[in-house]
Amino acid sequence: MNAPMDRGAVTGSAVRASGTISGTTTSDMPALTPEQIEHAPAPVEFTGLDRSGKLIFAGLMLGMFVASISQTIVGPALPRIVAELHGMEHYSWIATSAMLASAVAVPIVGKFSDIFGRRAFYIGGLVVFLLGSILAGASQNFWFLVFARAVQGIGMGTLMPLSQTIIGDIIPPRQRGKYQGLMGATFGISSIAGPLLGGVITDALGWRWLFYMTLPLGALALWFIIRYMHLDHRGDRSPIDYWGMATLIPGLVLALLATSWGGSQHPWTSPVILGMYAAAAALLIVFVLIELRVPSPLIPLRILANRVVAVSILASFAIAVAMFGAIIYIPVFAQASLGVSATESGAILIPLNIALVLSSIVMGLVITKIGRYKMILIGGAATMLVGYLLLTLLDHQSSSWALTGAMSVIGIGLGMSMQTYMLVVQNAVAQTDLGVATSSVQFFRNVGSTVGIAVLGSVLAANTEPSIQKRIAELPAPLKEKLAESGGVPAGGESNAVLDPGALSHMPAPLVEAIQAGMGDAMHSVFMAAVPFAVLALILSLFVKQLPLRTHN
Repeated sequence: MNAPMDRGAVTGSAVRASGTISGTTTSDMPALTPEQIEHAPAPVEFTGLDRSGKLIFAGLMLGMFVASISQTIVGPALPRIVAELHGMEHYSWIATSAMLASAVAVPIVGKFSDIFGRRAFYIGGLVVFLLGSILAGASQNFWFLVFARAVQGIGMGTLMPLSQTIIGDIIPPRQRGKYQGLMGATFGISSIAGPLLGGVITDALGWRWLFYMTLPLGALALWFIIRYMHLDHRGDRSPIDYWGMATLIPGLVLALLATSWGGSQHPWTSPVILGMYAAAAALLIVFVLIELRVPSPLIPLRILANRVVAVSILASFAIAVAMFGAIIYIPVFAQASLGVSATESGAILIPLNIALVLSSIVMGLVITKIGRYKMILIGGAATMLVGYLLLTLLDHQSSSWALTGAMSVIGIGLGMSMQTYMLVVQNAVAQTDLGVATSSVQFFRNVGSTVGIAVLGSVLAANTEPSIQKRIAELPAPLKEKLAESGGVPAGGESNAVLDPGALSHMPAPLVEAIQAGMGDAMHSVFMAAVPFAVLALILSLFVKQLPLRTHN
């Protein structure tokens, strides 16, 4: 193990701890005889990344930052983009296309990286993402931008899980917590910087530069990875599961599209949505039957027989539903019910993300120190649940400080949970399944985010207009008569104007207050709909088995 390594390889303590030589796992080496095993030296404990390992980790953080900030930086510019490219009626496709492409790419890349190695796929993912950024910035019509975002999504679906997987390759689970905490902090920082930079860049340079600005950082990450990450890999010669891909990809696309369109493009009970779900179910059932029979399945279902893995994946799904419910709809509550300006609403999530960053870093260090994770998972889920319960207590008369407090509590809970579940899964599987296990967690997070946005959005759409009309109906009769005489009581459609300060400025103050109160009632329903998912995450956390964190791979 002390033989000199090729220049740029992961060397020193990182390699000794992981049981690898230039990235070749010990499971790939010839079987040892009993005499060799008896006289083999004990694995050397991990003492930290050497210079090469630190440079690889820096490249991974850069790649993950570029991928994650691209999801948040475009938000403030979306209204301007769709207005310029004439795509308002298909607004959601800009986000949906990237989300679908990413969700489809994750399980395929995870399996292929286990077979062919991580390095080539990570480099390819960066190149595809940068190509998508160039195409998005150069878009001249709406549907070309949708296509470019899908290309970006394929890159993101490669970079996000492989960043976690490569960390699992070079750092043993016992010491992995603090490094995954830093990766979680990278995601949090991008969530803070994205909306702030997005607004400034859009106003100063135009929305196209939101895509171009990721190119220098992406190129730097690409140089780091090409220069310093040389992880040799002995490929698995098992046949590729083409039939699994042929059923999984359309099954996922149909299921996620139906979830995204249900309640918005089409009613949930419409033949279109029900037919898409039926077709998706049939394809996914066939996929499961295929995976049970092929010699090298795309997703080895045996890892789901591991209770720790299955429970952790389900909990990650529930947390993603609740998390994206907060990220997407808290700014709507702040702007439409509390009367916060559009500019201020872009920064309304900063307390949540700061709490997430700090909590992620601290919990990573704590896990590395104590070597245990179960109580942190339970505490994180319980903290997140408390935060959502605090949100349900807010109304249109609540202060911004009350909203800030609730968001901070949610952020602490998310920071304790998100990266910890990834660590738990990676620690519970064999090193040969590391890529597909990591990708499974990321995949269910992607699905959870889609479900969260769709379901909570459907709740909001169903409650907004009735809640506003109910509040208007509760106005005193003399006031309603006075408003009617001046033409101040609309017959409906207030939800279309609630986010438009210009429209509200022309309405009488009592009517504005009634509209904001109704929006607060509708958002209360949204926050209540997220609570069961937080409860589910807490219950599942109670059933996660505490396994010893391995000190080497």
